[in-house]
Amino acid sequence: MAADVVDIIRKGRHPLRALRVAFTGARSEQPPRRFTEISLRFEVQGAVPAEAVQRAIALSHDKYCSVFHSFRQDIAFTTTFQITA
Repeated sequence: MAADVVDIIRKGRHPLRALRVAFTGARSEQPPRRFTEISLRFEVQGAVPAEAVQRAIALSHDKYCSVFHSFRQDIAFTTTFQITA
């Protein structure tokens, strides 16, 4: 998703300086210890409007990210973001 988000923001001609993504998750107690919850936190640097970040994340999540679409549908998946100048 990070590569998609960068590409979408840049195509929107927004001044993205950097992007960092932090992953956290919860796994099942019993084997197979698959992920049951996944959370991605996007840290955006640059004067990028919040709406552009939200749109980029949504497009990646809904349309472009083949990894996300390979996950089981019962995994709780959340995203958040923070913008710093």
